[in-house]
Amino acid sequence: QVQLVESGGGLVQAGGSLRLSCAASGRTFSSYTMGWFRQAPGEEREFVSAMDWSGATYYTDSVKGRFTISRDKSKNTVYLQMNSLSPEDTAVYHCAAAPGLQVRLPSSYTYWGQGTQVTVSS
Repeated sequence: QVQLVESGGGLVQAGGSLRLSCAASGRTFSSYTMGWFRQAPGEEREFVSAMDWSGATYYTDSVKGRFTISRDKSKNTVYLQMNSLSPEDTAVYHCAAAPGLQVRLPSSYTYWGQGTQVTVSS
């Protein structure tokens, strides 16, 4: 059974940092694109960042320079380092795995985690 399990969320003050982890099990995702999405209450799921099989990285404009995605293929784990957090970053963060390269489209992703809550206070 394939599972993606996020961890590392929490409550942080504006300007602080968090590091999210996504541990995958049930199969190897070394050839997959691994992505992070977020969803705030009442909002649609939004692309945040992704890393494809080659190591190329992608970010939405609002997080460029603040967030860094990385992955450890040996551990089947992907990370999202989030710095300089602002209240606008408050959302449930989901990791996901996609077999292709349409990295910004939620519909491209086959597997999803349950999400981890990130709350940034002002």
